[in-house]
Amino acid sequence: MLKPEILDPQGQAVQRALPRLGFEGISDVRQGKRFELEVDGPVDDAALARIRELAESFLANTVIENFDVKVEDLPGAPGDAPAATVTAGEAK
Repeated sequence: MLKPEILDPQGQAVQRALPRLGFEGISDVRQGKRFELEVDGPVDDAALARIRELAESFLANTVIENFDVKVEDLPGAPGDAPAATVTAGEAK
């Protein structure tokens, strides 16, 4: 997602269209992107540090975007293997 001070024309266009489509009560829309990374092996502190480095240097444009790294279980994976989710735009 874009930083709050960056204009979001796509989010604004969606927000303007919502009432015409019958969706009321939405006061703001911000568009963003999400990456899901399936991690081989344990998601320990070292793996999280590497994933944060990857997100900061490659996945997110940190000039205009914030990002967050979350660890979630991957449903249906053997042993519900962990996956790291990088969401650009979430508060750090």
